[in-house]
Amino acid sequence: MVKEKQEKESEIINETGIATDLSLENKEKELITKTNTTLSSSNLIKEFEREQLKKQLPEIYVGDTVKVGVKITEGNKERVQPYEGVVIAKRHGGLNQTITVRRIFQGIGVERVFMLHSPQVASLKVERRGKVRRAKLFYLRDRVGKATRVKQRFDR
Repeated sequence: MVKEKQEKESEIINETGIATDLSLENKEKELITKTNTTLSSSNLIKEFEREQLKKQLPEIYVGDTVKVGVKITEGNKERVQPYEGVVIAKRHGGLNQTITVRRIFQGIGVERVFMLHSPQVASLKVERRGKVRRAKLFYLRDRVGKATRVKQRFDR
């Protein structure tokens, strides 16, 4: 008789224990689904990229003449070197947005690709707007002297 009572008590304890285990599992599942919706890997990446974007960037179009201030570290010193040229291409969007800037230095054409949201780009200023009819100005590579000039646009 005593054994039967102990068995019944243990069954009741087991049943309540299972019920609490189920309720804990349900709560854990709810927490996991809530955290998955707010902290999924893609959402984490998007949130991080949103924080890294620069807030004050001017509107840049292909054909514009821009002055890019590039941070250069020499030893333990850091300085900003201006790089001025014509934007011949824009690529990507968001955090990976890049522009290709072309300038003539000592009679030789030099092109550099800048990531706009990079910490290496200290400043970005549009010197003049260009009037062009193409999205990529790679044809400027073949031109020399005054033929490389781009007409100025006054409406933007």
